[in-house]
Amino acid sequence: MASGHDDVFHHVRDFTFFEVPRFLTPDGSGHLHIPQPFGKLFTITKFMVIEVLVLVLAVLIFRGLARRVASGEPVRGRFWNFFEAILVFLRDEVVRPTIGDDHHGHGHDDHGAHGHGDHGHAAADHGDSGHGHAGHGHAVPATAAAVAVGHPADKYLPYIWSVFFFVLFCNLLGAVPWLGSPTGNIWVTGVLAVFTLCMVIRAGTETSGFVGFWLSLIPTMDLPPALAILLKPLMWVIEFIGLVIKHGVLAVRLFANIMAGHTVIAVILGFIAQAGASQLVYLVAPASILGQVGIGLLELFVAFLQSYVFAYLSTLFIAAAKHPH
Repeated sequence: MASGHDDVFHHVRDFTFFEVPRFLTPDGSGHLHIPQPFGKLFTITKFMVIEVLVLVLAVLIFRGLARRVASGEPVRGRFWNFFEAILVFLRDEVVRPTIGDDHHGHGHDDHGAHGHGDHGHAAADHGDSGHGHAGHGHAVPATAAAVAVGHPADKYLPYIWSVFFFVLFCNLLGAVPWLGSPTGNIWVTGVLAVFTLCMVIRAGTETSGFVGFWLSLIPTMDLPPALAILLKPLMWVIEFIGLVIKHGVLAVRLFANIMAGHTVIAVILGFIAQAGASQLVYLVAPASILGQVGIGLLELFVAFLQSYVFAYLSTLFIAAAKHPH
């Protein structure tokens, strides 16, 4: 496996060491090797360490946020409000509207039992369950408002929240010098896509049963019996292949976007090395550094964007399984 700085993909490759400034290593190699307590039985790699770091960050942040929410008081502080806003946005603008409920389908999730805007939800979310009121003056008792906070789609929230912040933290850590981006590795994004596929199968099985879910892949068609016998098996095969392909594309989309960004950064900085000791280095170096800063800012945006895209598409796939055509 290539590991030198002449490899423009080295920042998105997985190694058994971290690349650090040479003066930080005893042998001057610039390779800070990861201890391998399991020998050849199990190899600990850089991306594994980063993923554990992501887990630790998530636990520290969201345990702290959970304690503040559980207190019943409004969450205060920009740091905590930032994460609370993302969680609420994903719940109210992505998961609930997209997946819907088991009775009304898409788009009816936040309208309450009366079909109007249920302001009791917001009141209950802020601890003011005694003043909820729905739509046009239909009073909702405190207990009903509390119950209304729960939503059938919320059972999928833990997964969507988890996958969003896992991808986001991996992307952001990739912007830290001498670390790396696990989401720039196709095996990591492939496992995430498999998890989404498992959630899709679970959602479809809960709605239609295991056999019913797989049969629901066949579109509803009004065909003569003889033609149905010929076409429906073929349609099922096509839909099954499509189900696998769209989850594969989910993995490739994230991997390609993250890898491309780091590759562009490496290429731009590589212009300085190519200029070498020539007089062009005084022109190339400032331009390369400014270009790297610009691409780095774009990568910060992409880190959030690709996290949202992965979470949103996962939600869409789950919704499709919950509401088969």
